[in-house]
Amino acid sequence: MNVSVVIPVYRGEFLITALVERLAKAFPGMAEKYEVILVNDGSPDDSWAVIEQLSVRYSWVRGIRLMRNYGQHNATLCGVREARYEICVTLDQDLQHPPEELPLLLAELENGFDVVYGAPRKLPQGAVRNWMTKTMKTMLANVMGVPSVRNISAFRVFRTELREAFANFQSPSLTLDVLLSWGTTRFTSVIVNIPPAEHSNYSFPTLVKAAMLILTGYSTAPLRMASWLGFAMTLFGLGVFLYVLYIYFVFSSLPGFSFLASIISLFSGAQLLVLGIFGEYLAHMFNRSMDRPAYIISRRTQA
Repeated sequence: MNVSVVIPVYRGEFLITALVERLAKAFPGMAEKYEVILVNDGSPDDSWAVIEQLSVRYSWVRGIRLMRNYGQHNATLCGVREARYEICVTLDQDLQHPPEELPLLLAELENGFDVVYGAPRKLPQGAVRNWMTKTMKTMLANVMGVPSVRNISAFRVFRTELREAFANFQSPSLTLDVLLSWGTTRFTSVIVNIPPAEHSNYSFPTLVKAAMLILTGYSTAPLRMASWLGFAMTLFGLGVFLYVLYIYFVFSSLPGFSFLASIISLFSGAQLLVLGIFGEYLAHMFNRSMDRPAYIISRRTQA
C-alpha cells in the first residue's frame, strides 16, 4: 500500500516537526511507499522555514506554499491534487489525530469502502461546542447523501482516484467532504483514540459560516424551506383574516393596533428570512461566476 499524507499548515511552526517525526515512526509498518505533503496556508509565522528544513531532512516530505491564507479545506484540496500515491490521508497539524491510529483506518478501507473517518470516542470540546459540532456533522452527512455517517472529520483516508470527480472544481468556497461524495457513497468511520485539543482555530463565527456554506452551497433544502414557510404563512394569514371577520360580525369590533402590529411584524420577519436565503444563494452564484481559484501555489520545496 502506498500512502500520501496531506497536512494543511497554519501557525504550525512548533507543531509540525513532532507530527512528522511520529509519522516517520509509523510509516514503516504501514506503507511500502509514502510521502507527506505539508501545505503552508499563508501562515504568518515561520512555518514555511520549518517545512523547508523538514523537506531536506526527510526525502519523503514535500512542501507547498500558498500565496495567502485560503482556508483549511482549500489547502487540503491543494495537497490532495498533488498526491502521488493511490491512498490519501488527511491530518490536522495539532497532533490531535494520532498517526499511530492510521492502520485502523487503512484496514477498514480495504473492506470495500472508499472513505474512512477516524471518530473520537468522546468529543473533545465543551457541551455547547460539541452540540454545534454534532449538528454540523448531521447537516453535512445529509447534504452528502450518507446520513448514516455522522462521524465526519478531518482525520480521514480515501482513495486518491476520487479526486477525478472534482477535477474541474474551481471555487474559493468548498467543503472537501462534499466533493468526495461526488465520487462515492461508500463512507464509514472507525473509533480511534483522539486526545483533546488545547485550542481550536475555529471560532463561533467560523462555525456559523461553515454551516451556512454547507446548507446553501451544496443543498437546495433552504429554498424548499422558504417555499414551505411561504405556504405556511399564507395559511396563517388566511386564518387571521377569518378571525378578523368573525370578530367583526359577532362582536361588531375589530382587533386593535397591537394585534395588527404583531401580525405585520410576523409576516415582515418571514419575508426577510426568505429574502436572506435567496441572498445566500445569489452570493454563491456571484462568487462562482467570478471564476476565483480555490488556491494559488506560490512555491514548492524540491522533491
